[in-house]
Amino acid sequence: MTTRQRNAAIGAGIGGVAGSVLTDGNPWGVVGGAVVGGVIGHGTGSDRKLRHYDTH
Repeated sequence: MTTRQRNAAIGAGIGGVAGSVLTDGNPWGVVGGAVVGGVIGHGTGSDRKLRHYDTH
């Protein structure tokens, strides 16, 4: 699992819990929170393996 995948999974979990709390357990709130959290989590961090550094 890459760093971005891990961050997306963590973000989705946190977002799902937050969505549940904010909407009193409404399923759409849980799903929406998970989606938003996953997108934010995916956008944070970096995959060093995907970067190319020119050493010249």
